Amino acid sequence: MEPTISLAPRSLLFVPAARTNMITKAAGLPADLIVLDLEDAVRADEKAAARAALPAAIELLGGRSAVRVNAPDTDQFAADLRAIGNVPLVVVPKVERAADVGPLAGRAVLAMIETPRGVLAAAEIAAVPGVVGLMIGTNDLAAELRLPPGGGRAALTLALQSVVLAARAAGGWAIDGVFNALADPDGLARECAEGRALGFDGKSLIHPGQIAAANAAFSPSTAELEEAGALIAAATGGAERFRDRMIEAMHVETARRLLERAR
Repeated sequence: MEPTISLAPRSLLFVPAARTNMITKAAGLPADLIVLDLEDAVRADEKAAARAALPAAIELLGGRSAVRVNAPDTDQFAADLRAIGNVPLVVVPKVERAADVGPLAGRAVLAMIETPRGVLAAAEIAAVPGVVGLMIGTNDLAAELRLPPGGGRAALTLALQSVVLAARAAGGWAIDGVFNALADPDGLARECAEGRALGFDGKSLIHPGQIAAANAAFSPSTAELEEAGALIAAATGGAERFRDRMIEAMHVETARRLLERAR
């Protein structure tokens, strides 16, 4: 089964793989990608049941589905790999080196960067064949860095930009981390806007109520689309003036990417 999304997803919603009622609801939600979670959202005594539920869930969600397995260094990883079947995309947490995704050769992989070692090896990880992109796990990374609670994302700026740089160098997706405060829609909107400004393609989500904000933030605005269409129409090649600024081929390519994103 191939993913139905060729562009990077704007919204990736994590859903516990053991919760069939939540999966059924997720099938009707406008998230670009539904990530069936075998890791953090599933208790140890529910892991087997979550694996058993995967085939039906993947069938229901089709090409919009992904599965997050447990980390490569856990005793759950091998059993997860046997259970994931023909899921279009595998999300692998706590990837710290290229070899961590080796057991998934031949599959599409979204590698989660959640540790200092992972950040330092991000370019190597992103370059592995089959890795379609990187997702930063900001919660785990903040804990690993021993950042004080409630300190904001400023201390993660270098890591955030490193993940975007590594993903772009390999031609892959760059997905931002989750926003924890479920009752703070303004904070979510600000963090989504910040993520897009840093170059991320989309955001990982932990609640259905966060989907609309992510989809809006990581989609081109009406003004951006108008500007892009006009720029492409006006461009004749080489450096030239457009609306009182200079443009060249790279600006045309950026405009085309915006229009492709809108489609």
